Amino acid sequence: MRVATWNVNSVKQRIPRLLPWLDQRRPDVVCLQETKLADDAFTRLLGEQLAERGYEAAPHGEPRWNGVAILSRVGLEDVVAGLPGAPGFPHQEARAVAATCGGIRVHSVYVPNGRAPGSDHYHYKLAWLEALRAAVAAGPEALMVCGDMNIAPADEDVFDPGAYVGQTHVTPPERAALARLRELGLRDVVRDRWPGERVFTYWDYRAGMFHRDLGMRIDLILASAPVAGRVRAAWVDRQARKGTGPSDHAPVIVDLDEAPDGDIGPVVPPPSAPALGKGTAKLPQAPS
Repeated sequence: MRVATWNVNSVKQRIPRLLPWLDQRRPDVVCLQETKLADDAFTRLLGEQLAERGYEAAPHGEPRWNGVAILSRVGLEDVVAGLPGAPGFPHQEARAVAATCGGIRVHSVYVPNGRAPGSDHYHYKLAWLEALRAAVAAGPEALMVCGDMNIAPADEDVFDPGAYVGQTHVTPPERAALARLRELGLRDVVRDRWPGERVFTYWDYRAGMFHRDLGMRIDLILASAPVAGRVRAAWVDRQARKGTGPSDHAPVIVDLDEAPDGDIGPVVPPPSAPALGKGTAKLPQAPS
């Protein structure tokens, strides 16, 4: 079974990229984030084309902002939209949906950005992560949490830690909240597979950040032990970030039980540019 997660940054804008990617990579389960569509609009836009490809869809969205979805060709049962008891800003936003797919409980999540350390949105982010932890802790044993966490787990997951001083995504409270989620027994399967590699999933559109390979790894697939033990490949589909009209995020792909493409590595193709020395590049804006 192939499971993927992708922040598409507007599914409407990304249709020319999303549908060919589904045909090329043929994932069995896809977790989408930042769909930016209400559920009825999502179904009108994509329902027929997804059905032709064998996918059922569980969208949970809102117009213009946020939005998540799960696409599945291996069953879509017990769908739950949102997080029970989650905080709002001010209302509960469309940031989580869960379903059972092929015997695995799959959570597609879009964690709040946090905006600025210490801000109201930052505290909302930490509270939201606690609600996510509670939902995951409820089980079952076989599960995956997939999505845009808006947290780089460690300094190795950003191109230069110094460039992120004073920004969200890297602060100790955010990383501690992510670590508390992982304490439930979840494995970061891409980092497990590539412990020493330079692996990013997000690059700002501006300042040539992608072509200079100045990114961060904030899109994760976390798997419980029964699922992590089935992983045969885990990688970032960097090719999907290239070309015309891409999202600013690349998909993360995990193969369970068998790897039809082989264990092709964390980046496809290799980085566009070598790593720069620390302090030689700055962020064009706060990461998002």
